[in-house]
Amino acid sequence: MYKRQVIGSETEAGAANVTDTAGEVLQAFIMQHYLERPVPEVIVCAGVGELGEAGDSGEIAALLSEHSGHRVHLVIRPQGERRVWLEMAEENARHALKGRLAEQSTQEARLLALREALGLPEGTMRIECFDISHTQGEATVASCVVYDKMDMQRGEYRRFNITGIEPGDDYAAMRQALTRRYARVAEGEGVAPDLLLIDGGKGQLGVACEALAEVGLSDLTLIGVAKGPERIPGMEELWLEHGRRSVKLGPSHAGMHLIQLIRDEAHRFAITGHRARRGKARITSSLEGISGVGSKRRRQLLAQFGGLKGVMGASVDDLARVQGISRTLAERIYRELHAH
Repeated sequence: MYKRQVIGSETEAGAANVTDTAGEVLQAFIMQHYLERPVPEVIVCAGVGELGEAGDSGEIAALLSEHSGHRVHLVIRPQGERRVWLEMAEENARHALKGRLAEQSTQEARLLALREALGLPEGTMRIECFDISHTQGEATVASCVVYDKMDMQRGEYRRFNITGIEPGDDYAAMRQALTRRYARVAEGEGVAPDLLLIDGGKGQLGVACEALAEVGLSDLTLIGVAKGPERIPGMEELWLEHGRRSVKLGPSHAGMHLIQLIRDEAHRFAITGHRARRGKARITSSLEGISGVGSKRRRQLLAQFGGLKGVMGASVDDLARVQGISRTLAERIYRELHAH
């Protein structure tokens, strides 16, 4: 005897034409969902609209079978236990949809409040935010996150490894990141934001204005988000009009909640990028400093363990299995890497 159990749950949202029937939407989703995913032998789904016809379901099963290389059975009128699983999936989908609609309503209210408080145009939808992260000037990384269509657009996030500046010079780091990002936009590559948030006060905002003017985008709307007293959330000071005036919306303001959401995401994305770059630099530096480990052996180690993290996690025995690495050298590598 064995028990069937749910081992995963995933909700996906997509766009559809208003003229599409439920069957057409479900059919399109099934085909797209399994385009780059393993296809199971049995797929249970609701028999809605055209998909309820045996001919259509048979055609989909045949296409999936050809794509996967094994026979796929599409069950559109499940009974018994399979019916219970389908009902659970439908209930989960309803809950997910309710949550998504509630979140969308919240985001609409926040965006409207921000527009009204700051006098932004009604069409303000796309917001980009930049942040800088480093440790005492080491491994400086700038992040750019994108908020559009009332949600964070993670597929459009970008990081910039900052080089060629004085360590710890946040102004120079911001200038470099903005120039690299918006020089391309000015040339017609990508979309310009309706609003640009800069994590920093009047000084950072001034640098941002200069950088955008240099690439020909001086008409972009910018806001500098300066930390409030004792860094209390919600007490941030917003610098507008090239630093000529500032406002404080307060911790309960819906527009401030939206700015915090976007700014915190930019901060998180910058920190994770910085930590990864710093760790890579430190481990690479450590490998370079080990006697007997030249460029060829460094490449072999990185290839064998899939990167720097893998080398750090390898045991002495694992290291000694790499071609050209003796037991003595493996012990030395392990000792040097874990001494830091």
